[in-house]
Parts: sequence; C-alpha cells; structure tokens
Amino acid sequence: MVHRPFIRKAINNIFYRFIFETEKHNGIAELLEILGSIINGFALPLKEEHKLFLVRALIPLHKPKCIPMYHQQLSYCISQFVEKDCKLADTVIRGLLKYWPITNSSKEVMFLGELEEVLEATQTAEFQRCMVPLFRQIAHCLNSLHFQVAERALFLWNNDHIENLIKQNHKVILPIIFPSLERNTRGHWNQAVQSLTLNVRKIFSDYDPEFFEECLRKFEEDEAKDKEVKSKREAIWKRLEDIVASKATNNEAVIVPRVNPHQPSSG
Repeated sequence: MVHRPFIRKAINNIFYRFIFETEKHNGIAELLEILGSIINGFALPLKEEHKLFLVRALIPLHKPKCIPMYHQQLSYCISQFVEKDCKLADTVIRGLLKYWPITNSSKEVMFLGELEEVLEATQTAEFQRCMVPLFRQIAHCLNSLHFQVAERALFLWNNDHIENLIKQNHKVILPIIFPSLERNTRGHWNQAVQSLTLNVRKIFSDYDPEFFEECLRKFEEDEAKDKEVKSKREAIWKRLEDIVASKATNNEAVIVPRVNPHQPSSG
C-alpha cells in the first residue's frame, strides 16, 4: 500500500521516456495490462493525480507509431477511466482527435474502435461539448477511400447508445456529415460502403424528414456554386491558353518581364 505512489511514478517515467524520447520499450503492453487492473480498483471520486495520469501519460500513448503492439490494453485503460467518471469523456475524445492518424488507415480503424468504446460510456452533456470537432473527423472517415475506415465509421450507427446521442443532436451533426453521406451514395467505389451509407441516410431522413430535405437543398446549392466557380476558372484558363496559342502561331513572343530585386527603382 505504501509503495503504490512510488510504483505509479516509476511507470509514469517509463511511459514519458517511451512517448517523448525513445519510442522503444518491450513491456508497454504488459504495464498497461497491470494498470488496467489498478484503474479498475480506483475508488470514487477519482483523485486529481489519477486524472493527471490519464491526460499526461495514457492519452499521449496514442502518439507512437508502434501503438498496434499495445492498443488493446491502452483502450481498456482509457475506457475504464470514462466508465469511472463520465465527465472525462470530453477530455479523452479531444485527446483521440489530437493524435488521430492521418496517413495510416489501419491505425484509423483502431482509433474508431476505441472511439466507439468511449462513446458507449459518454453521457449527453459531455457528448455535446465535443461533438462538432468529433463529427468533422468522422465526416473525413466516412469519405475515406480505404473501405475499412469508411465502413468502421458507419458501424458507429449500429450502436444504439451512440445512435441515440446522434439523434438528440442531429440538427448540429447532420449538416457536418451530410456532404460525406451524399458523396458516398453517389460515388463511393465500394458497394458495402454505399449500402451502409444509405442505411445511415435513411435513419436521418426517417427521424426528421423536413430537416433532412433542408440539408439536401443546401448541399445541392453548394454543389451548384462549386460547379459554377470551377467552370469560370476553366474558362479563364482556356482564354489564357488561346491567347498564348494565337501569339505562338503569329510568331510573337510571350514576354514575362523579370524584375531584378537588387536593381534600384528609377523613381
């Protein structure tokens, strides 16, 4: 009992060295497994030092490249904290977003799995604090060309608790993810992703048909504006190409004046 703070401090130091210096350690998964049992036995309310351990050591463990080696144990520790104190959900979700992998699709699938576990223990108040940045990230995942990432993001709607949280806040969430849903239904290369997207789309359209139609109108207006801007840009380039081509056929040089930065101005 007396040695517990010392042991926790020693484990902290190992994690800090691993995260911020070496990224090489063979016992991280085993240490996290031990910590999972310790966290499970924490008395409520959680002490401040335990919350600091979550923020300073556990959440940054999502940063190293070798996270697949210990992710299962880390995810268990994180979800234990949220189950003990649901107010930590906002902190954990923002931490996940901070370390979200951009170029590693298999890590993204892992993060989405962990996110589902955290959201399962999240209550409405905490969910509302982080839902805007969270669903911006989920919108990116829905549109991912890697079908497993898009599929895993769409599977979030299979969880009843998460679906209820989304429905309660659909007026904020649907406008964020609507363009991703529409683009998937109209042109995602993977048939399974298209089918899952249609299911999610139907959940929203059944729940609030009027708001769904409003989002659809706005999406189509934005698409029309984008198309107009694109066609104007293409017309300008075409005009420039025609000018260059006509000067070339007339053997006229197209002169671009060079300015010498070292030459003093005549004025």
